[in-house]
Amino acid sequence: MSDIDTAAVPAFIARESFIELTARERAQHLLDAGTFRELLGPFDRMTSPWLPMQGIVCQADDGAVIARGTIDGEPAVVCAIESAFQGGSIGEVSGSKIAAALELALRDCERGTIVRPVIVFETGGVRLQEANLGLAVIAEIQAAIVALRRHVPVVGVIAGMVGCFGGMSLAAALCTRLVMTRQGRLGMNGPEVIEQEAGIEELDAGDRRRIWQLIGGEQRVASGLADHLVDDDAHEIGAAVRAAFAAGVPSVHRTEAVDRYLSLLASVDPRMISPGDMRVLFGSRDDR
Repeated sequence: MSDIDTAAVPAFIARESFIELTARERAQHLLDAGTFRELLGPFDRMTSPWLPMQGIVCQADDGAVIARGTIDGEPAVVCAIESAFQGGSIGEVSGSKIAAALELALRDCERGTIVRPVIVFETGGVRLQEANLGLAVIAEIQAAIVALRRHVPVVGVIAGMVGCFGGMSLAAALCTRLVMTRQGRLGMNGPEVIEQEAGIEELDAGDRRRIWQLIGGEQRVASGLADHLVDDDAHEIGAAVRAAFAAGVPSVHRTEAVDRYLSLLASVDPRMISPGDMRVLFGSRDDR
């Protein structure tokens, strides 16, 4: 299901759940040991100016961890979203931290110093309390990803359990390569939103088996919309991220294969197609 070849995790290494880690711990695991250095951390008090107006207690890092270090000895930046704060939603401050980190990495790449960017997605999308500001900064994140991937692979990780939805699902789609667990989910609209807007006849948000059949990590990799399926293990996810960088920049990014996807979509009858049909139809990797 993937063209990334990762080495098996040695049996003597105890497995550690990546999903259960905080955003800060996830960033530490993805960087080489001893190289983690946080930028704009909690002691810098970069908090949302808007949430207190609505009676919401802020988090000192606004739910986004930005860390510099190395991956396989090469300079790297990890942007990890904390799902425990406001469901990982993107507001003005958290989004600006991610966008600025990617833009600084782009500046370094343009000057000849390649910086490996990783984004750990765990988000429902824009923060509703900061809607317009959040949408604007998500657009900046997307623009930075597109500019960066000309120089270096941009690697996204979707582990779970929140998944990746809304405008940030588009940011994930723009990544050069996506690493997902089976527990991870990826979609434009979350199941609850679809049920609310279209009715339970369209989608029962409580049908967990069906939800993961449609938008879970295994389905997304099998249908070519993500690249590497891994177990919920911090060592295995780290290995997949390193392998994604080793694979280099593809000649054509998934989001550049517009004609191919338009052709595939034109052949789909949404009243008839099943998750299995999607795997068969979209699973070809000719665009990579």
